[in-house]
Amino acid sequence: MNVTRRTLLGTIAAGLATGPRVPAFAEGDWPSRIVRLVSPYGAGGASDISLRILAEQLGRGLNQQFIVENKPGAGTRVANELVSRAAPDGYSFLYAAAPFATAEALFEKLNYNRKDLQPVAMAVMAPLFLVVNAQAPFKTVQEMIAYGKSRPEGLTFGSPGAGSQPHLAAELLFRDAGVKGLIVPFRGDNMAYTELLASRLDATLTAISTALPHIQSGQLRVLGVASATRSPIYPEALTLREQGLSNVIASGWYGFMAPAATPGAIVDRLQAEVIRVLADPEVKQKLIAQGLEARPGTAVEFGKFIDDETRKWGEVIRAAGLKGE
Repeated sequence: MNVTRRTLLGTIAAGLATGPRVPAFAEGDWPSRIVRLVSPYGAGGASDISLRILAEQLGRGLNQQFIVENKPGAGTRVANELVSRAAPDGYSFLYAAAPFATAEALFEKLNYNRKDLQPVAMAVMAPLFLVVNAQAPFKTVQEMIAYGKSRPEGLTFGSPGAGSQPHLAAELLFRDAGVKGLIVPFRGDNMAYTELLASRLDATLTAISTALPHIQSGQLRVLGVASATRSPIYPEALTLREQGLSNVIASGWYGFMAPAATPGAIVDRLQAEVIRVLADPEVKQKLIAQGLEARPGTAVEFGKFIDDETRKWGEVIRAAGLKGE
């Protein structure tokens, strides 16, 4: 068959005009090989543990291996960038975390565009509990606020890092309570607990799982939880909303995202499977044991949630004059 130069050039031009091609996908084809789930944190933390629980169940349900790949660094931005640039073929997903919604407000420049990632499914919440030394001179949230207002320096809160969710939640608490506050950043929760146990801090907002041994030993006390409703993880804790701080609602969170051009059929299938897995009572119990709550949601619900979080915490960040490191 003769192909003229003009015909060949026309065919090439037409192909270029269509832009990058997404591999063809037929219902039932996916997944045909290993799927990688990228965690923005290192091994052993809430993100890693919960993702491994879900990866095992997703693998069983979809008859394929789902592997966890830890890519910590830069406040989750390393993982975000990596997946935003991955092939949109349904074999790379991000296990996005709360800093995804605050990165634009905290940092002047990102090495990725958040529009290059699309929501797939909301998955897990990590409620933040207000924890104090058991010997502190206050036993309720309102007593703690009064104590802070009685001191020139106000309240001192530990956080696992500048710009982290516990840090931002504390800034929101100070603002809602009308009390001065100082945030002392540490590299992780354990160092904050050391200072709290030594009475060099007034309080911290933290996941309950890491603080539980100190609570059970009677060294630390829970004053409340910063969620909209009481948590099944520690149901005896009143919400901060119930105790007069109506705006202080904050949690860590995790959910699945994919490169933006990932075929809709793949996104829909993974979304349905995540929701199915999180409805399993055994999975829920495994998460609760890690201080986490199953919180399944559709791609649309997850996208709205991220937008709401971005607006809410962007305002807090700007009001407090915070900048990421």
